[in-house]
Amino acid sequence: MSGVDGTRLPVVVVAGLHADERRCAVNELTAAAVDAVVLRHDLRDASLGVVHRELRDAGGVFDRADVPLANDCPCCALREDLLPRLLRIADEGRHGLAVVELWGGSDPHPAVEVIAGGEVDGRHLDDAVELAGVVTAVDPDRLTGELSVSDDLVEHGEHTAAQDSRTRAEALAHQIEYATTLAVPHATAHTPGLAMLRQLHPTARVVRLGTGALTRAALGGFDVAAARDRVNPALALLPQEHDEGGVTTMVWERRRPLHPERLHEALELLVPAAQRSRGRFWLANRPELMLAWDAAGANLAVEECGPWLTSLPDAAWDLYPPARRAAAALDWHPTHGDRVQQLSFTAEGLDVDGITHLLDSCLLTDAELAAGEPGWKALPDAFQDLLDPVP
Repeated sequence: MSGVDGTRLPVVVVAGLHADERRCAVNELTAAAVDAVVLRHDLRDASLGVVHRELRDAGGVFDRADVPLANDCPCCALREDLLPRLLRIADEGRHGLAVVELWGGSDPHPAVEVIAGGEVDGRHLDDAVELAGVVTAVDPDRLTGELSVSDDLVEHGEHTAAQDSRTRAEALAHQIEYATTLAVPHATAHTPGLAMLRQLHPTARVVRLGTGALTRAALGGFDVAAARDRVNPALALLPQEHDEGGVTTMVWERRRPLHPERLHEALELLVPAAQRSRGRFWLANRPELMLAWDAAGANLAVEECGPWLTSLPDAAWDLYPPARRAAAALDWHPTHGDRVQQLSFTAEGLDVDGITHLLDSCLLTDAELAAGEPGWKALPDAFQDLLDPVP
């Protein structure tokens, strides 16, 4: 059942570490809509297991309560508290827009997945609400500096749970790269920060607050599945090479495997060489495994992304999304199959030649390559500090 007139309630999710810009975006959305309501979960006491929930509309705050942060899980709190309230607001039919304002360090991706796939007492939330847009509000003048340091969210009181060990740079990069609308201050000049924004997320719409453009962009609709694929390391299209305003993006792509020990030794130079780097890669001693590279603020996360399709029997390909199978088939290498090194680096003053030379030096030499997979698997397992040991 939808609202009283049969329509679904549009919902816009607003994220952003930069609190002033985030609040400006929320206020602009609510001022432009008829009978808008804002739902906000304040996680400043997340370490104590408490979430402060607030609902407000044009008349002010009309609902405020403290709810438990169950299992140290902010998404659980949203599922247990936010979803029933969204459903109730939609059924009452008194509001024309719901704006979900996320806490500073919150990643919009899991929050959107909770809303998009939510159920309340067996009832699907999407029967009554429609995810209209995802906005990240950001101050470009602060962007380059904040992507260059390794401050933890907890140091600034922006963490989302007691065990949240993410850095501000990591949270900021993920907020920017997931949203389809990026809201920036009206007075922002053509700074390196704007160039950085456009290179981190080339397909996002960058709008200036206070111009009326935010509401049109934010209510344009949001494809949850497409956004999920866009940030999935196995499927993501990396930014294209670009140079603007002193900010450069380079893409390093090679086929032969990386030597685990030489690459690990190079990390101390590679990771801080860019404000943001990401992509997928493979190590010679783990030839079946796709690995994700995710670095921001001089911190690197390496995660396993499952097998390369070339390591699987043909019958197992049907277990993977059509987009993954198509990409593998179109870019198939006669020796290495779909295995590929694809890493993008974005930074102000990026040393493209230096990074390229360093990465190339980490590839297997011709003699090492000739040893084949049995020889590769005997190489030192230098990534045990970032990955599970080789079985």
